Amino acid sequence: MPRMMLNDEYWSKLEKILLQESIYNKRNLRMTVEGILYRMRVGCPWRDLPRVFGCWNSIYKRFNAWSLSRKWLNVFKALAVDPDWEWRFMDGSYVKAHQHSAGAASQESQAIGKSRAGNTTKIHLAVDGYGLPVEFGITGGEVNDCCAAPDLIARLPDAKTIVADKGYDSEWLREQITKKGVQAVIPRKRNSLKGNADMDWG
Repeated sequence: MPRMMLNDEYWSKLEKILLQESIYNKRNLRMTVEGILYRMRVGCPWRDLPRVFGCWNSIYKRFNAWSLSRKWLNVFKALAVDPDWEWRFMDGSYVKAHQHSAGAASQESQAIGKSRAGNTTKIHLAVDGYGLPVEFGITGGEVNDCCAAPDLIARLPDAKTIVADKGYDSEWLREQITKKGVQAVIPRKRNSLKGNADMDWG
């Protein structure tokens, strides 16, 4: 049997959230969720899910339905309990898209773009002072961190400080942050004329 990701304590908490999202409590609900988490962790094709989780097609269909109805997003929000808003950290990370991932028969953006690594998706993530995810955005891999940051910042409550790396070095982004009454701790690039004399490295 594959290693499970949720112990009984975690499952009891997650189950309550799922039921609040009107996810029907079928007899195999826990194994369906475990199958989804297993697939996300190992990155295998849906067809290669171990049989112990149940029929791969049923698990895929439930994952897809919950995603389209934004139930997964609501679960993510519900899990961000009592965040530490004094500090907020932002960064972006590339995820290489599978060679067959592009070309879906849909008018919606698939958040896949060209970057140095080929077809990629970029996850723009904000975490709280504990390092726990509180908000995110997904774009094509060619989208610069600075371009996705304003929307991410606008969706977050005010904090004392926002910390980011040099990828967010932009004066208009610093202005957006300071207008909210928040301190921006973003180092400037090496070729910047202003330099980093005002940086709070601590």
